[in-house]
Amino acid sequence: MKRIALGLLGAAALLYGVASILEARHPAWGYAAAFAEAAMVGAIADWFAVVALFRHPLGLPIPHTAIIPANKDRIGAKLAGFIVDNFLSTQQVLAKLAQFDPAARLARWLSDPARTAVLGDHAVAMARHGLAAFDDERVRAFLARSATAGLAQIDLSRLLGQGLDALTADGRHQALLDDVLAQVARVVEGDEVQARITEAIAREVKTLRYVGLDQVAARAATRKIVAAVARTIGELADEPGHPLRLRFDVFVTDFIDRLKHDPAFRERGERIRADLQAHPALGEYLGGLWGQLRAWLDDDLGRADSSVRQRIVTMAGALGERLQQDEPMRRWINEQITEAAPRAIERYREDIRRYIVERVGQWNADEMTLELERNIGRDLQFIRINGTLVGGLVGLLIHTVTRWVGH
Repeated sequence: MKRIALGLLGAAALLYGVASILEARHPAWGYAAAFAEAAMVGAIADWFAVVALFRHPLGLPIPHTAIIPANKDRIGAKLAGFIVDNFLSTQQVLAKLAQFDPAARLARWLSDPARTAVLGDHAVAMARHGLAAFDDERVRAFLARSATAGLAQIDLSRLLGQGLDALTADGRHQALLDDVLAQVARVVEGDEVQARITEAIAREVKTLRYVGLDQVAARAATRKIVAAVARTIGELADEPGHPLRLRFDVFVTDFIDRLKHDPAFRERGERIRADLQAHPALGEYLGGLWGQLRAWLDDDLGRADSSVRQRIVTMAGALGERLQQDEPMRRWINEQITEAAPRAIERYREDIRRYIVERVGQWNADEMTLELERNIGRDLQFIRINGTLVGGLVGLLIHTVTRWVGH
């Protein structure tokens, strides 16, 4: 296109020269000369304007030329502002999210067997890559050191106390006590256990053996023991304020408090931790366990009928089907995304702005100029061509009006 624009300028100059010579022979050549003269002016003016965008015309440091290289940083800031303000405002992104309906799209995506199959393939590929990466000796050594360092910082006694504290919150330990007592009642009422109790009592009452009453007395005692146990368990179940329950509460609370604050318990926990760290069998066991797991995973993931892959595909498909049928859940997902989006937008919008500004600032001015010319230079040459033609037509019009007014 540069050659066409330059050719039109040359043609206008040639036409102007010929028309100027022949104008004396016929007035019509004056119109041609006016057209050519104005066309040259338009062509040169637009050439200057186009070149001035990228460099100094003819190498002359004329003010307000080489506009893009001279204002590269400002252009980057303006470009960043334009993108951030017009495409990444909170209102625009939220409106687009509302139209997008992420939950429904996710449900449809997961319900498509072809897509869940692709998801399974990608998950397997990532898992195999992860296994290969973790099999590196450097990674294993790092994880071992990290585990050892982490274990050294753990207060086992306090940690156990906090765990029990959480487990006993809201009276959960009382529910556990109920389960234990119910199991005890079932065990004691069993025929085998009662027979053992009877035999044990009979052995203790040897003097009654000679009159044949040892088994009778033992069975009677067993019935009383079982009845007493059942009665006590029933009372415990029916009375939340039963003394045994209260004593159990006190015992659990005191035990948890000692775990968290008693120096003796803490010292015992530190000894256990030190023994674990020093014992090579633990490391060997964990290493062997990991080796077996890794070998199984590696074998399974490498098979076409991988059970792990099939499980992922099945779970993803089932999740998609449930989401499609559960409109309240889809609405909840969309609400959570809508609530979280403004924070994410505000957090990353300025990061995007800074990235664009910094990226443009890193560009070499000459490289940026060449890249822009390569991408929009063709359109800019049309400006030169249009300037030549429009300038010529305007010059012809002015010449015509001038001649008409003069006559």
